[in-house]
Amino acid sequence: MVTKQVNDAHDDADLRRADSLAREIFSDVANKWALLIIEALGERTLRFTQLRDTVEGISHKMLTQNLRMLERNGLVVRTVHPTVPPRVEYSLTEPGRALRETVDVMCEWTQQHLGHIEAARHRFNA
Repeated sequence: MVTKQVNDAHDDADLRRADSLAREIFSDVANKWALLIIEALGERTLRFTQLRDTVEGISHKMLTQNLRMLERNGLVVRTVHPTVPPRVEYSLTEPGRALRETVDVMCEWTQQHLGHIEAARHRFNA
């Protein structure tokens, strides 16, 4: 992925523009794995294996890719402890915790409207 150079702050914040930095960031974090990782970390610090066990169904590769992307965007901090073998832990940064509040609202919305969505899917598929 090529990162766009920041030129005009107004243009870079416009999600409607295909070349905006905001759209690139939105695209990065608005995927199911990133959202689930953010929710799983919450206020905790977890090791890679703990995260993989918490986010059911995620592969080693997808977890690695998403953690790198979240770290690159400043939402996750990766801490390597100088032990043998090295112990690596992940936690949310302040912007990551702020995004988690939005993820929490999305989770609540999903739980609140799950029955309606299931019924609509059933009607659609019939």
